[in-house]
Amino acid sequence: MRGANLVVVGAFGTAPEAELAKGALQTAGIDAMIRADSVGGMRPHVAWASGGYKLLVREEDEEAAREVLRPVEPDQEEGGA
Repeated sequence: MRGANLVVVGAFGTAPEAELAKGALQTAGIDAMIRADSVGGMRPHVAWASGGYKLLVREEDEEAAREVLRPVEPDQEEGGA
C-alpha cells in the first residue's frame, strides 16, 4: 500500500477487534492495515486514548470496505423472520 492515499474506515477499542475487521476486509480481497500508537505494543491503553486502533484502506477501496464492515440488520439476516 506504499504510496497509496489511505482513508480510515473504522476505529476500534482493542487490537483483536481491529484484527477481526482487517481479516474480514482481506477475505473480501481488500488490502487493509491497522494504525495505532500503542508504544510498540507495551501500552495498549495509549492507542485507546488516542482514538483507538484505526483501520486503513486505499481511497479507491473505501466504499467496498465500508460495505463489508457494515453491521447486518436483523431483517437482512439469512433465515430471519
